[in-house]
Amino acid sequence: MYRVPLVFAPQPEGGYTVTSPALPELLTEGDTLEEAHANVRDAFEAVVELYAEQGRPLPASISLPPSSEMVWSDTLVGSP
Repeated sequence: MYRVPLVFAPQPEGGYTVTSPALPELLTEGDTLEEAHANVRDAFEAVVELYAEQGRPLPASISLPPSSEMVWSDTLVGSP
């Protein structure tokens, strides 16, 4: 299992584009937030396949440690 940071950017024509700062190759979209989020799985699977074909490991930062060692916190911080 992986923990991938995602950025959902609203588009002027409607819908959302999804990217990941941890996986620049991940790119998908959807007409709604729900659809965009649902499309992430397919996009992630395509990135995993690409990395495998290229013989590259996925970034260690997205790998989750064993559940007995897992502690994390997400916080959104706005700037003035």
